[in-house]
This record gives sequence, structure tokens and C-alpha cells, in this order.
Amino acid sequence: MHARRIDSLALDNYQRAARVILANHLVTRTYPDRIALPLIRRWATELREDLAELFGYRLEVTETTARLFPVIDQLDAGKPARTVNDRLFDRRRYAYLSLALAALGRAGDQITLSELADQVAAYTGRIEGLDLSLDRAADRDAFVDAVGWLANRGALTLADGDAGGWASDPSVGEALYDIDRPVVFAIFRPPRALQHLHSVAGLLGEEAHPNGQPATADAARRVRRGLVERPVIYAEDFAPDERAVLAQERIVSEVELFTGLKAERRAEGVALIDVSGRLSDVRFPGTGTLAQVALLLVGEVADLVLDIDNPLPQRPALADPMGALVAQLDDAIPESTVFAPLADLPFSDSFDEEANPDDPDDAPEPATYPFLDYGWVGETVQALTDRYGVTFAAQWQADVPGLTTEVVALLERLRLVQVVPGAAGPEGLLILPALARYRGAVVTVRTKRTEELFVTAAETGASVATEGV
Repeated sequence: MHARRIDSLALDNYQRAARVILANHLVTRTYPDRIALPLIRRWATELREDLAELFGYRLEVTETTARLFPVIDQLDAGKPARTVNDRLFDRRRYAYLSLALAALGRAGDQITLSELADQVAAYTGRIEGLDLSLDRAADRDAFVDAVGWLANRGALTLADGDAGGWASDPSVGEALYDIDRPVVFAIFRPPRALQHLHSVAGLLGEEAHPNGQPATADAARRVRRGLVERPVIYAEDFAPDERAVLAQERIVSEVELFTGLKAERRAEGVALIDVSGRLSDVRFPGTGTLAQVALLLVGEVADLVLDIDNPLPQRPALADPMGALVAQLDDAIPESTVFAPLADLPFSDSFDEEANPDDPDDAPEPATYPFLDYGWVGETVQALTDRYGVTFAAQWQADVPGLTTEVVALLERLRLVQVVPGAAGPEGLLILPALARYRGAVVTVRTKRTEELFVTAAETGASVATEGV
């Protein structure tokens, strides 16, 4: 491991480069900023070898790009593409993005927005249920969002004109883009040909050994990948042999040395704490209404869970939360696009069911967690809004059900809770152990005095502090 041999004065610089490539996977001359690519190019050799040894990742570095090819052990619905205005991509925007990449791969050095739109519109004509009508403002806006995503990463550079003007009226506005072909080719590099897959599960990482017992090195890489890819990893996430690897101090300390982060260990699992802000895509606790309400809700939940006089019912974690996501994605795959002669067999999880056929009763009992009814969650968010709503963003003051949904989604993404689905919406929440880290929230609300005309920013708003575990 090269990180052990790097001089202590340069180690911080190396760790910063490691965090940047782990957080972004694609680095260009302008994305995520102009200093990232030179930083990674300086440590390219060391990073390439350490990433392969620790995680099984492959790193390609050129003069204009650095591209990390990770091994995906499980799907993650919590990292969607976003527009430049931080709106989530929908299915239409994802489709336009994919087709725009296909068109740019056949283009020259420059292209106008109208030309690119015409090519994408022609491609949509071959796909049932998808079209791009330049007469519809919603379609133009979605297309410009996809182009903006590419421009943000350096695949396109605006040379003249304005994409917003074109979106408002294509007959008046226009935009000309320079195409960075190395970036275009670096963005879409799936590990396998998508036309050969019957299931999205074919994009996941290495298969387990036939006897169901992965090699120690493979298990160690899976544990390290979990540490850097998930907010917190629980022992329940892993097979028994991998839990033994997680318990080894050496495995966690290697990731700490490589990233420069510190790990918090508990009996239930491990979390890397990123105070640098260069690896985490979501900061928590954080600013903004959603983060503030989430922290307030966590405090209320922790008080309820710790009330020994009124214990909450216990339920086991959902058996296979990823399986539902795989099924949803597989249902969306058009059968007409699969190249049958070379296609893989349909994905089957029968291996998991027979992982230990000789002694099926020897498997450990699944962990159980406190269960909280979703109605209580909604009532609590309403009570928090009634009490502190004056400091919330206006859109959330008027939409408490929407606020509740977004706050719960944030907590689930952080792996602090697990949503239990019901017949007509969420039935409730399973309270996961890491939530206890944020118990004891202390709220301070400062409001403007009626006799004051002007106040400083420090004298207004609401702030939430936490006490450590």
C-alpha cells in the first residue's frame, strides 16, 4: 500500500486526491473543479495501485480525464443525477442524456443545440413510449437539463449563445458547444454490454465462489468498498465470514489511512466520519430546512426509543431491500433491446437461498429493530412545523406531508432508518442503530425583535446543535 510509504508532509495531499476520485468517479479539467485533475495526475500511479489493491477498482488517467471504474456490490437509489438547479432527473431526462451521449459520440468538434436536439429526436422515434417534441416546452426543458449535466462535467463547453434562450424559443435562441470527445467517451463506460443483459444485476460486482465462501481478499475488498460507498455499514449487511473481516482493526485502519478520514466503531457497525466535506455527497447535520427538520425528528425518535417505560415493538430488517429495486429496474428493460443470442440467463437469487445447504439452520438470527408507526412520524413533523415553522422555507411550511416524505427519505439515505412499505404508502420506520449518534439535539431559535428594523444574519434564523454519543 503506497499510502504507508508516502512522506507525512505529502500524505494529506495524497489523501485529498483519494477522496476526490472516490467521490466523483469522473474528473475532468473543469469538474468538480480546476484543481482536481492536476491533483489526481500527480498521484496517478500510487492511486491506481492502491485503489486496485484495497477495493478492486480500476483507475484510468489521461491528460484530460480521470475515470474510476468501481465494483458495484449493491444498487443505490440514493444517488440520482441532478440538474444544475439541483432537481432530480426523471426517466425522460435520463433517456435524453443517454441519447445525447450516443449522438455526441458520432459528432465532430462542435455542435449546435438544435442539431443535437434533432438527432436525439430522431433516436427517440425508434423507442416506443419516448419522444422529443421541440414544440413542447417541457421536452425542451428536459433536454436542456440533460445537456447541462454534460456541460457541467466538461463534455460540452458553451462557445456561443444561450441554452436558456433556445429552451424558451428555438426559433429565436441558439447555442453552440465545443465537444470534448475524451470526456464523452469516459462518461459512459459500462462494465458489460447492456444489450446482453436480461437483468440490471448483471452490472454488479464479482460473483461469490461456487462453494458460497468468498476468498478472504475478496471479502476484505467488499468490506472496504462498503466503508467508502455507504454512510454507515452494519454487521448485518455482510455474510458471517465478512463480519469477521469487518471486526479486524487492520481493514478499517487501511481505509482511514487511504482517505484521511476517521472511523467510528460500534458493536453494530462502522461509519467513516468525513469532516473534510470532500467525500460525502450529503452533509449531516447540515443547513437548510430538510436537514434541520431531520435532525429535530431524530431527537424525537431517539427519546421515544430510549423510553424504557414504553418500549417500541421490534421487527426484523427487510429481507432483501435491493431485490425490490432490481425487480423494478428489470421490469423497465424493453425486451426488444436485448440481444438474445449473446444475452445472459435471467438473474436468479437461488444461490443466496442455497448458500449453506448442508446446515440451513446454522444461519444467525436476523437482527430486530424498533418499529415506529408512520402516523406518529407525520404527527411529529407537523408538531415541529407548528413550533419552529417560522424558520422553515416557505414551500415546506405549506406542505407538511411533502416535508415528512423528504425528511424520511434523507434519513433512509443516511441509513439511520429503514422504511417499511405498506399497502397504501409507508407503514412505518425501522430505527437503525446509527440514529443514536445524533440523540440529544439542542435547539436554539433566535427571532427578530419587533422594535428592530435591521438585524444581522447571526441574530436571525434557527440553529440546531448536537451532543456526541
